[in-house]
Amino acid sequence: MTAQDIRRKYLEFFKQHGHTVIPSASLVPENDPTVLFTTAGMHPLVPYLLGQTHPGGKRLVNFQKSLRTDDIDEVGDSVHNTFFEMLGNWSLGDYWKDDSIKWSYEFLTGKKWLGLDTAKLAVSVFTGDAAAPRDEESAKIWKSLGIGDQRIAYLGKKDNWWGPPGVTGPCGPDTEMFFWTGTGDGPENFQETHDDPLWVEVWNNVFMEYDKQADGRFLPLKQRNVDTGMGLERMTAVMEGKQTIYDTELFLPILEKIRSLAKKRDERSERIVADHLKAATFIIADGVVPSNKDRGYILRRLIRRAVRYGQFLGIEQEFCTEVAAVVIHHFESVYPELRRHEEKIVDELAREDLKFRKTLTKGLKEFEKMGQIDGKKAFDLFQTYGFPWELTEELAEARGQRVNREQFEQEFEKHQALSRTSSAGRFKGGLADSSMETTRLHTTHHLLLKALQVVLGPDVKQRGSNITAKRLRIDFSYAMKLTDEQKQEMERIVNEKIGEDLPVIRSMMPKLEAERLGAEHEFGQKYPDQVSVYSIGPKGATLQNPQFEKAFSIEFCGGPHVEHTGQIGGKFKITKEEAVAAGIRRIKGIVD
Repeated sequence: MTAQDIRRKYLEFFKQHGHTVIPSASLVPENDPTVLFTTAGMHPLVPYLLGQTHPGGKRLVNFQKSLRTDDIDEVGDSVHNTFFEMLGNWSLGDYWKDDSIKWSYEFLTGKKWLGLDTAKLAVSVFTGDAAAPRDEESAKIWKSLGIGDQRIAYLGKKDNWWGPPGVTGPCGPDTEMFFWTGTGDGPENFQETHDDPLWVEVWNNVFMEYDKQADGRFLPLKQRNVDTGMGLERMTAVMEGKQTIYDTELFLPILEKIRSLAKKRDERSERIVADHLKAATFIIADGVVPSNKDRGYILRRLIRRAVRYGQFLGIEQEFCTEVAAVVIHHFESVYPELRRHEEKIVDELAREDLKFRKTLTKGLKEFEKMGQIDGKKAFDLFQTYGFPWELTEELAEARGQRVNREQFEQEFEKHQALSRTSSAGRFKGGLADSSMETTRLHTTHHLLLKALQVVLGPDVKQRGSNITAKRLRIDFSYAMKLTDEQKQEMERIVNEKIGEDLPVIRSMMPKLEAERLGAEHEFGQKYPDQVSVYSIGPKGATLQNPQFEKAFSIEFCGGPHVEHTGQIGGKFKITKEEAVAAGIRRIKGIVD
């Protein structure tokens, strides 16, 4: 069964159970300033998990582009990768554990669907603690479906609890499904063997029923949600009978291209190159460019890791664009944005490939100046010039030297600890930050986009955004540096609309109608057939009569927003304006 078959069957199955198919959102989160990339299918749905009405109703299903780099050093083993596709279905205050678990089991084992051997399945459930009880309800449902007691493992919060990523917010127990990838039916006692790597997790159903408070209490959520996820790469490996995700159709064409360019074979290096350039291709297609900050830094790191591992494989020429061409060809039928942005992808990869090769050349000269290479010097080469451990080790061995790997890893651990500390502030907010500060800035962001178009012209379009409790940021299409007069006029317009205390109204409507009204929407984003639209103004507008033709601003958006602009309070001020890419500029602003 192909990956495309799995995608198709998944959507078909849940459509039959009343779910609305929604499109994959961008890798750049729209509603969550606390993460750099969309790390799961739930990220674009945060406002709706918190109670806002979704245009598609209470039952949703899709496959979602996702990216995680927290396990980047494990990429290249049998299951870890950075870019992946997550199939998910959601209940927004609708069905609960019984339907969710039974449907999961039916899809996994039904002959019409995936048809997995039930003798190779095992599940885990939450064992309970002082804050939340043992999940006997899920265990009972699994037993009713024929899963034996021995194949049910009761595990703690580390394994069977989701969220909140921050201090407070929605959370709850989950139940996970595993498939035995070894010979035979697998060990009978899953409680004792759940850590065996031959048990591969294929599905996870999260039951959001608690709202964690700042004082540590877990209160019942106003709306119970189900959030499920199935990794396409792992499931494809299971369905194709492969031991690793890299042996499937989702990677093989990319690996074949890399091997055709390489002068020597190294399985792990080949996999790292394939994964990183696949991820980079999708990231650039969603509007990110290499830089030294935030998403751009992650993209740059992926490309540079791919180049240096390519060099370890003996690929001396620039090759990133050749690999990207394979990615585009193989995935464009599912993600047409890859072909649409092919020129941009090729330009950015070629530029970064060449730039980094020059850096590596400098690193080789630095290496030649060094005498005895110890682990600390090896790490300095890695950090400053991008030398992988394997390259330093190979060059040192050619000199007859041995480098202390343990010392290198100690330095690497120190670096990771510092990175975790410096990024802690970004992630402490958990899900989307729905604080009043962020909400005020979200509405201000809408006013600023319209002000940009008033001052610079209607062709100005949003190309990215990021909103925290302290400031807003908007990336927009414009080629020239803004003058002080232009910025002052934008500030005047925004503050004028704040002072007018205009109503902010959310309307649900068909996407085609919203487009006919001229509602703004972010470049590269996909939207469902029914969309949420926020209009600002005019005075006297109401939910029943929004008066779109007189509105100051109309945008596709999932919120959160104030009810009228006077709630923004304070005065808007532009704090910084700069170029971030060719034809793209960025404004940061505050309300004080």
